Amino acid sequence: MAGDIVPIELGLTDGNLFTLWAPRWREGDDEWEAFLGLGDDLYGFDSVAELAAFVRDDDENDLADHPQWPTIQALSAGELVPDDKHSYDLIGVPELAAEDPRGEVVAELEDALEITRIIGEVCELTPITKFFTANPILGAVTVGTENFHGRDGVDLWVRIGRLIAKHWDDVIDALDDVVATPKVKEATLAIAIAELDAAASAEDEDEPEFDPVDPLDDSASEDDDHEDDEDDEDEGFWGEVGIDPIRIYTDAGEFLSLRCYVGADSRPVFLGSKGTIYGFASERSLTRFLAEHNDHALARVSTYDQVQSMANAGELSYEVLRENTYALPGIDEDILDGPRQVDSRQLDLAVELLSDAAEFAGVDTVDEALGTTTPLGWFVDYAVKPDPNRLAPSGPFDNESEAWRALVSDFEERLVRRG
Repeated sequence: MAGDIVPIELGLTDGNLFTLWAPRWREGDDEWEAFLGLGDDLYGFDSVAELAAFVRDDDENDLADHPQWPTIQALSAGELVPDDKHSYDLIGVPELAAEDPRGEVVAELEDALEITRIIGEVCELTPITKFFTANPILGAVTVGTENFHGRDGVDLWVRIGRLIAKHWDDVIDALDDVVATPKVKEATLAIAIAELDAAASAEDEDEPEFDPVDPLDDSASEDDDHEDDEDDEDEGFWGEVGIDPIRIYTDAGEFLSLRCYVGADSRPVFLGSKGTIYGFASERSLTRFLAEHNDHALARVSTYDQVQSMANAGELSYEVLRENTYALPGIDEDILDGPRQVDSRQLDLAVELLSDAAEFAGVDTVDEALGTTTPLGWFVDYAVKPDPNRLAPSGPFDNESEAWRALVSDFEERLVRRG
């Protein structure tokens, strides 16, 4: 999530409002966190269409200097719809805290309290900052249900519920007071509405219709065989040879490479040699290398001759699948913010890449660092497979972040640009 701008939805007194949140990011030695707004105002809109219209036309706000602001302005309206993880029913927090402390209840309460605390700090809302600093027991919700077992745990949950019931109106009042809704241009708004309508229609069309199959109809199995044939065709050249193009993003830039898995134990083999992975800046440079070189580990794979023949004929193309795209920058900063702020998919893929690369190099550093008995291993396991019924890692997470940086640094030393 580091370096991103995230659409969020806030349930407040006047209904659900849509805005943008930029989690902590760095500019040089400075660290920032902000919401869409200006000065003392937090901008909130009644619809995603209004949010999209405002973003496209406005450059005078607290996020305009964010490195991702141009990217946000270029998004379609449908891409600004908040996901479930970033939709917060703040007005319903007292009712939530009055429920039994089941895992999903505690997790939802934790998210609501966390975003409220962040807004209070960023917007300097005294009633909110006082509420959290004066009531440290609210932090008990950050470790799942672990604190709410037994008689003492139930008593703690009841105390938290009473605190929220007593003071939450003041918190909501502070939030309501800081929200402002700027006007948007009608023409831009109309375009955003049309985009959302088109996206909704396309989604409806994509929903599969139920097609009953007669078990006595032999044509059904024939259709299945035909679909299997189409799947084989869609696999393409790389699927046939069992080698995957991969794309790696690091602080040093973007790299294109190849990887496959061989043997009964699915041992990873990269385009590289002696533990070093070769990365390329362009498809052309990668193709030229494949055509001219056999002095690398991938050349020992049985299907490599087919790859080299295609390279010599200039017929190779590299469509990198989403699951073979690895982005390493920013994860260390996300770790500092805790497991619930980490993009679990990005982290899971990064772990896969680092583990494969370490196995390719014949080193145990990644396995050792990510063992479930280590702080980093516990953190990663919880972040990738979140479970509100498990004990969550507790901060600060400086050591975990530093350990992750060390793994990435070790990997980057073995990733060499060849073209």
